[in-house]
Amino acid sequence: MRNYSETDIKVLEGLEPVRKRPGMYIGSTDVHGLHHLVWEIFDNSVDEVISGNADTIKLTLKKDYSVIVEDNGRGIPLGMNSTTKLSTVDTVFTVLHAGGKFDDGAYRSAGGLHGVGASVVNALSEWMEVTVKKDGKIGEAKYSNGGKITQPLKITGTTNRTGTTVHFKADSSIFRSIVFNPTIIKERIRETSYLYKGLKVIFENEIDDENITFVSTHGISEYVEFINDGKSGLNKVAYFEGKSVSDHIEVEIALQYTTSSSEVIISFANSVKTKEGGSHETGFKSALTECINNYARKWKLLKERDKNFEGDDVREGLTAIISIRVPEKLISYEGQTKNKLFTQEAYGAVKHVFEQKFNYWLEENKKYADKIIEKALVARDARMAAKKAREDVKKLKSTGKSPLLLSGKLTPPQSKDAKNNELFLVEGDSAGGTAKLARDKVHQAILPLRGKVINVEKAKLRDLLANEEICTIISCLGAGIGADFKIEDLKYGKVIIMTDADTDGAHIQVLLLTFFYRFMKPLFEHNKVFIAMPPLFRITNRSTKAVKYLWDDHALTEEKKINPHHELQRYKGLGEMSATQLWETTMNYETRQLIKVSIEDAALAERRVNVLMGDNAAIRKEWIDNNVDFTLEDE
Repeated sequence: MRNYSETDIKVLEGLEPVRKRPGMYIGSTDVHGLHHLVWEIFDNSVDEVISGNADTIKLTLKKDYSVIVEDNGRGIPLGMNSTTKLSTVDTVFTVLHAGGKFDDGAYRSAGGLHGVGASVVNALSEWMEVTVKKDGKIGEAKYSNGGKITQPLKITGTTNRTGTTVHFKADSSIFRSIVFNPTIIKERIRETSYLYKGLKVIFENEIDDENITFVSTHGISEYVEFINDGKSGLNKVAYFEGKSVSDHIEVEIALQYTTSSSEVIISFANSVKTKEGGSHETGFKSALTECINNYARKWKLLKERDKNFEGDDVREGLTAIISIRVPEKLISYEGQTKNKLFTQEAYGAVKHVFEQKFNYWLEENKKYADKIIEKALVARDARMAAKKAREDVKKLKSTGKSPLLLSGKLTPPQSKDAKNNELFLVEGDSAGGTAKLARDKVHQAILPLRGKVINVEKAKLRDLLANEEICTIISCLGAGIGADFKIEDLKYGKVIIMTDADTDGAHIQVLLLTFFYRFMKPLFEHNKVFIAMPPLFRITNRSTKAVKYLWDDHALTEEKKINPHHELQRYKGLGEMSATQLWETTMNYETRQLIKVSIEDAALAERRVNVLMGDNAAIRKEWIDNNVDFTLEDE
């Protein structure tokens, strides 16, 4: 046994703990953690906007994938800090838990609260440069190698402006990749511009040579319109605002009902998106359900013998944005990544403000209110029918007579280890047969699909439960559907869509992804959905008989340059591969390529699904005309 002594106790100083355990501070070192660096610095600038001291932010993505965030706020104080004996700027960027957000002095409400954001970004950067304009002076400081001070703050000039500029480059030894995604950054900027009317956010992307300015006149009401573009609304966008007297929590809510069956609720606390909701969302949902039930009872739109509407009934077709501003002393998130709001006072504040305003709105907009009740009645009936169908399935399963016991279609894995098991949804019986021979029998299951599944964007839940292919998938996954979906009951750690590399295969992928998005969204939130990448070509060297698999035309062109004497096979579909070839290229854990499907931006995802899969052909045609290049290049 190894001796355990005093020398084994390590004390990590300065920013060392961040570099040692970055996941504790930014969640991960993948693409999500990488972009979290940008949000930490960007949110500091937004806090200046919240406090009323800035109205312009500029974010620049440089060609070397460094990032610049500049605001016209007050600027970080340039004096010395009495505790650290460093300048205040050096303290903020090199000392954990140092900042101006621990009391209500500098910031009454702000997104950051731990005082670790700026220093964490510095710790995880190859280098960082900070420029501050304040009190007529320009101060500059430089850091490198994980936050080490290479140039302490020094005054380099004079100015009549104020603000802070942070320029940093993420450390490639920490992150899997330091390549930022401009689309993700643009959507976050767009989102923030909606939260603050009149805020100008400039995005300069030097990589793709684009410069875009985001500014909103009507705030979150415009955000709802943006999400619902292409949908048929039951009411004009309704906007509510108010403030709790006791806690001074400011509440803004905008909502609109549409003829769609989807529910979109996006919430923010002090400009930070709370992806997992929290107390403010719960307060909103509770008030919404109570208001609609009370209205329906008052005007006898619910019969006396009817039970009240459930939350899912009244939220079908709803798009809502919730934005609250909470005093610094009350704000409480789940962890540094702030995905969920824990502030209990927010529940009461949102519930009270929204209840009061929405009750009045329903009475003043009876035409819209009655349409909302009609939609809730239809949703309730569909929910009850779906519940009965699920109960019938359970009864059949218990007798062993269920048609959803897959009629021998599913080839299950031998292992019962759900975490490590994989379900392949394979296009066609022929490819399914090959996949059954190719698979790892211990952990890989195969479910062949016959043709294209139903487009759930144009169907109701009742129609889905009458569709054999959809029912088979639901039964295979074992986690339920819709409001009853429970990720902990999922029978597989990965759900892999494996189709031919052609337009029909792509269409099947989109149909399945739409189904998962509408009725099993937690699959994306827990990183369970993947797309397999079968190769397009098999090229064999005539002399050496060496074989290579290629995944696109560019790779083929390059290979032909170095291998002129070859035999080429173009795979038109999965069925043309032997079991050995399918295993080697597409199913082998060591050599395969999988695309993980995730939802980076809820609003953008909702718009894309609605436009591409919905009923409005005119909007779909417009999107295709604007986004798809139909020109053919000469070969």
